[in-house]
Amino acid sequence: MGNPDSGERVVIRRLIDAPRAEVFAAWTDAAGMRDWMCPGTVARAEAELDVRPGGRFRIVMVTPNERIEHTGVYRVVEAPAKLVFTWTAKGSPDTLVTIEFFERGDQCELMLTHEFFPDAGIAERYKNGWGTIAEKLSTWLAT
Repeated sequence: MGNPDSGERVVIRRLIDAPRAEVFAAWTDAAGMRDWMCPGTVARAEAELDVRPGGRFRIVMVTPNERIEHTGVYRVVEAPAKLVFTWTAKGSPDTLVTIEFFERGDQCELMLTHEFFPDAGIAERYKNGWGTIAEKLSTWLAT
């Protein structure tokens, strides 16, 4: 993990017009991620997911010019309430992502916390990326 004393973290909250179980399931659906795990110039994503504590994942975000690989290990899998996993990207230290899914009537509030960034610049890039991903997930679930 990055420096545990670092205060650099990103928190994204998004109210999604779908039941909590569906929103959680989207995060465990490798085929579906192709369409919504796409921040910035990413056209599509390729995902291999072994969704269980200790299971690994590999997500490759494909842009017109490059393939950006992200890997990690699931630490907590509590359907439909919580996912916790490490997140490793080339050139960045290991970080930790916690996603919580809260029932809000017939909607779901998604709260994503990504922490242990070494500096504010990297955290800001991830804030923008996760914000875009949450928006695309919401749209994908609505179709």
